Amino acid sequence: MEYVPLSLYFVFGLAALLALIIFYRASQNSRLFLVIALLWIFIQSFLSLSKHNTLTKSLLPIFPMLAAPPSILAVTLLFTKRGKEFIQTINMKMLMMLHFVRVLIELGLFWLSTYKVVPKLLTFEGRNFDILIGLTAPVIYYFGFVKPKLSKSIILAWNVIGLAFLFNVVLNTVLTIPNSDSNFALGYFPFFLLPSLIVPLVMFSHLASIKQILSNK
Repeated sequence: MEYVPLSLYFVFGLAALLALIIFYRASQNSRLFLVIALLWIFIQSFLSLSKHNTLTKSLLPIFPMLAAPPSILAVTLLFTKRGKEFIQTINMKMLMMLHFVRVLIELGLFWLSTYKVVPKLLTFEGRNFDILIGLTAPVIYYFGFVKPKLSKSIILAWNVIGLAFLFNVVLNTVLTIPNSDSNFALGYFPFFLLPSLIVPLVMFSHLASIKQILSNK
């Protein structure tokens, strides 16, 4: 990974920081969320920098563990009393801003693909349509919350489509892993923050928004 420019490391580090800050603000500055997120980032960073998460053929089974724990926690919150209460306190308008980060991520993935460390299949040149959600997020934000013109049904449909696009990327990533080698960028710091932090936050943002819209009906 020595041939990947430092600017790409900065792009993914910035995307992770923005996602963390935006979700923290949307959660009404939840200290519990911040502590859990920072602890998770520290553990994953330690493992990545110590090369425990490097994607050699023998370590490929470790990769799903980057995203599994936070994703399971996100889904669990939908069905617990405290989780439901937490979701109702989330600022959905602020949560919408989190999806802006997806444009930065998709451009970063495309850039990584030019260095052959991410398959083109996982970019907007392949089967990744996620950039469309990032590009339309400002429109939904403005006409859905700043100057309300859109109905709840449209915002709901947008979130459902965004969730479907995200699952599509995750599925294609999982299917790509068996054919990956030690140059697969998402196994290295800070690129691993995409599956281990950003994807779970984006997924939960969609789920929380859908839950709020349906509950408020």
